[in-house]
Amino acid sequence: MSDAALDVVEFLLTTSVYSDDRTLDENDLPPSFRRVYWTGGVGDEDGSDTEGGTGSTRKPAGIDRPLSVTTTTAREATGVDRPWEAVSELMFTERDEFSGTITLAQQGMAEEWFAERVDADRLLENPTLAKHFERHDDYEFDVTHEAARERNRPIQADRVWIDGLLNEYFDEEDDEEMLDLVEVRAPEEVDMSLDDLVLTEDQQNELDKISKAIEHRDYLADIGLREIGKLLFVGPPGTGKTSTAQALAQDMDLPFVEVKLSMITSQYLGETAKNVDKTFEVAKRLSPCILFIDEFDFVAKTRRSDEHAALKRAVNTLLKSIDNISLIDDDVLLIGATNHPDQLDDAAWRRFDEIINFPKPDSGMRADILGLITRTMDIDEFDPHLIAEVTEGLTGSDLRMVLREAVLEALTEDRTTLTQEDLLNAVEEFEERDTLKNMDMMEGDHDALVAGGDIDKASDGGHSHDHDHDH
Repeated sequence: MSDAALDVVEFLLTTSVYSDDRTLDENDLPPSFRRVYWTGGVGDEDGSDTEGGTGSTRKPAGIDRPLSVTTTTAREATGVDRPWEAVSELMFTERDEFSGTITLAQQGMAEEWFAERVDADRLLENPTLAKHFERHDDYEFDVTHEAARERNRPIQADRVWIDGLLNEYFDEEDDEEMLDLVEVRAPEEVDMSLDDLVLTEDQQNELDKISKAIEHRDYLADIGLREIGKLLFVGPPGTGKTSTAQALAQDMDLPFVEVKLSMITSQYLGETAKNVDKTFEVAKRLSPCILFIDEFDFVAKTRRSDEHAALKRAVNTLLKSIDNISLIDDDVLLIGATNHPDQLDDAAWRRFDEIINFPKPDSGMRADILGLITRTMDIDEFDPHLIAEVTEGLTGSDLRMVLREAVLEALTEDRTTLTQEDLLNAVEEFEERDTLKNMDMMEGDHDALVAGGDIDKASDGGHSHDHDHDH
């Protein structure tokens, strides 16, 4: 029997067990299964979804029992293109031709068939079935419901949950202005983990400490230690500040909420203070989550300038909001980032309980970064240490651009295998371009620095201001 049949039978068993066992909740369903059934706070069938006017009410977000399996839901949950055809020959499955639903005619037979074909590792990916087989005397799987729950990504990390909450919260047109100030990513949408980054020992130690703080925040609350969980990442552009914050979100299965301070000067200036306040309210509603504030030096520059009064009011609101949010009380980890720590004033510094330095990588780190970036590339006689020696002063983001240049140059010669010479030539090309950029700066074109500093953002899909798999 094919893997497709096994996948569909697992889906059928899971939906059946989940429908009958009311002690199970959304976090017991694998993410690909619960995504199919998540209602996300939608409105009634008449199309009205908020209170008032028609008298209808918004349906609470969640998963309704019983779970019905159709060809469509089975295809979406398992990725099997023809789910009924995959299981139609099994004696314990049946399909209602009128409704199109697929069911188990004999669940006991389905359980036996499934148990003969899976191992403990597969069951640990499915808390619903882990619990079912754990308490079933006829089967001896070395699994526990608790272990499967720990391995399963929580519903709060799913895009469907995030979208449902945002749709429920932003039910007025005026609130949509605030979305210009914030971007929310689900952990599944972050394409890197901490294993994809090269971190200094100090960085790793600080991240380990904050991970433990998140894990034991109830204990910290009990002993009254609440001034924790506000980090400031400091370092030049391209050294991995944004990438590290995003990777932390993926590793911890936390939504990533990014405040875009540059949008504070948008056309909605008069509403900005209110919208900043709402941004923090969103973070609290999405908690546990990471709230990331980039370009934090913008705060200090605004406070000491002659900017518009509404802009200063918005910045003051931002600082007060930072004071009023807490990892211990609100389950929100706040991370600020700045390329210009020299521009921060005391009011900005004292908002953070931990400062993490992101320096330019040394030679050993550059070699490690090059090793990570090139792990899927074919390079003849590749010596990352040699390339590291000739790239002194380059950041992880710079190294990524060097590799991109080498790949593109090789493609112009119809080659997908690179050579060490390709890399050395790419380093030289990068340095020449960097020299031209600095010449523009010396001539007083300050904007050249601003544009150049974000080249990697454009080149890597707009994911961050920093590098991707580089530092």
